[in-house]
Amino acid sequence: MTEAANSARTEAAAVPGERSGSEGSERSHEHLDHAASPVHHHHSHACDSRHAHGHHLLTVEDLSISFRMYEEGEGQSRARAYLDAKRREVEVIRSLSISVHEGEIVAVVGASGSGKTLLADAILGLFEPNALVRGRIWYDGAPMDAAALAAERGRGIAYVPQSVGSLDPLMRVGRQVEGAPHGRGGTRRADAAARRARRRQLFERYGLAESVARLYPHELSGGMARRVLLCCALMESPKLIVADEPTPGLDAALAAKALADFRAFADAGGGVMLITHDIELALTVADRVAVFRDGTVVEETAVANFASPDLLAHPFTRQLWHALPEHGFTVTEEEACRQPAEEGALPERSAEGAAGPYPEGASSC
Repeated sequence: MTEAANSARTEAAAVPGERSGSEGSERSHEHLDHAASPVHHHHSHACDSRHAHGHHLLTVEDLSISFRMYEEGEGQSRARAYLDAKRREVEVIRSLSISVHEGEIVAVVGASGSGKTLLADAILGLFEPNALVRGRIWYDGAPMDAAALAAERGRGIAYVPQSVGSLDPLMRVGRQVEGAPHGRGGTRRADAAARRARRRQLFERYGLAESVARLYPHELSGGMARRVLLCCALMESPKLIVADEPTPGLDAALAAKALADFRAFADAGGGVMLITHDIELALTVADRVAVFRDGTVVEETAVANFASPDLLAHPFTRQLWHALPEHGFTVTEEEACRQPAEEGALPERSAEGAAGPYPEGASSC
């Protein structure tokens, strides 16, 4: 990790809060509380950005997410085993700091199961009932809690989810893309017409026939559903797009078109967080790359630094560089899975999974 990133993390203080579930349930959220930090400031961990002195559209500081889980007890009966169950916390994301400026694309790259999608959920204010969340998030210069983030979802912050199952199975896809019109009377009708025209424009751009608007999600192919999700994200006028694996299921031409749209959106002043495990894709479109491993960002660096491994600070990032096809796949699986031994290295994954993203260890290593 760079010294600048460590400095930014030191400045960030976790502000925990907790809300219990109804009827005495032990399910609880520990939501992001920013009352003690009303002013957004510049963060040095993004100094590699080409907009380093500009406005931070999104800033995440010292984010940690754990889940309360229960281990089965050792009682002889199922009832006794249930009553003797011990509660523990499994940390999935730890001490994570990342930012997105206006006018740039930040790619978050890492293996499956490293916690990338959970980061997207946190930015959107989506938390499971047993989640414990600590840290600070600013959006467009303002401190945000879970409720404020949820209010921006679909408005200021657009989301391209990883799963095509995110589409409402009971609503025709045309209505899902268009959304609900605003206003009353003539204003509402005019807004509905404008939305319909915008949806048709997006459908044409992504090769979707007008007849697709009347279909339900289960009638779409995987690639068509993926294109519908892209249309949903681009329908409004958001400031930030969080795209979680937006291109699987698309052919090369459509994938390139989607990335070009993200690039144009950023160049027009928006911000994009592109979550992917495809580092080659990230390098073609992003301004900066945040390398994710075991629930945290181990390095955040400019795309230009991938020109040489000597410009990359963290051993795992250098391993990724060596593993690219144009560099000959020079990293073996054993080397890629081995934790770096130098100072600041991530801890070994424990048997309980506390150091890793999931208790069962979902990453390929």
